Amino acid sequence: MIPPLGALQAFETIARRKSFSLAAEELHLTPSAVSHQVAKLESLLSVRLFERSARGVELTPAGHQYLQRVASALGAINTATEDLRHGVQDTLYVHSSPSFASLWLMPRIARFTELHPHISLMLSASHVHSDFQLGQMDIDIRYGMPNWPNLEVEPVFTEHILPLASPEFIRTHALHEPQDLLRVPLIQSSVSVVQWPEWFARFGGDLRPERMGLRFDRAMMSLDAAVQKLGVALESTSIGQSLIASGKLQPVFAEDLCLQVRAHFMVYPARHASRPEVKSFVEWLRDETGESTR
Repeated sequence: MIPPLGALQAFETIARRKSFSLAAEELHLTPSAVSHQVAKLESLLSVRLFERSARGVELTPAGHQYLQRVASALGAINTATEDLRHGVQDTLYVHSSPSFASLWLMPRIARFTELHPHISLMLSASHVHSDFQLGQMDIDIRYGMPNWPNLEVEPVFTEHILPLASPEFIRTHALHEPQDLLRVPLIQSSVSVVQWPEWFARFGGDLRPERMGLRFDRAMMSLDAAVQKLGVALESTSIGQSLIASGKLQPVFAEDLCLQVRAHFMVYPARHASRPEVKSFVEWLRDETGESTR
């Protein structure tokens, strides 16, 4: 039994907007019509989906559980419809953390399009993880600790976290030992899984930085600050690879003073794994990083 699509749309929109009136405005219906659609759905399911309170409209536990399944289906229908309307076939929607997209993925994306010219790739980037229940993304490349249950999670690569600075900055400030870093501004990315105190605890003995020179909420901003000779950034050599290759940045110390982490992950629902476009992208990314196994 499949409920009427209009009733499902009303249910999803109210849940998302947390308001009958806002949902009615979005759907170009009257609040009464929206309320009628929900009442019809609740009657059909024999379960209450919403509770009204002084704080507004809240999903019941049953409504929340139903939304998790319905939103994904509606999102998939919407995406398929939009693709068909615009004549798009073999489409792949990839979302990524901003720094990975800008500094690592974009310099390589031409190789993917050359290998798979039939795939229409749509790439977006933000710090907010994709909600696969909305059906708008096929793959999400996330940064952080891998705590995403009920999803396929695969590390992209092992990253080496090192102090990085411009060659001129290193020469000017005579940076040779970890203690030398205490004399210069330290650049910190607040979202990084490795922070300066952790690096000093591993390689600096009793040394501890008293303050950070600059703080940013994106790795690409920290790296750019280092390129601008504003201090030393503690970042991934994988993400900063193009800047290192161009000579704009270089590791301050040898490789043995690095922390190794896995912090970027390919994430997608298991149901997406069988899609040819998803399989092609996952296999290509493994080849690019040399990660041939999971």
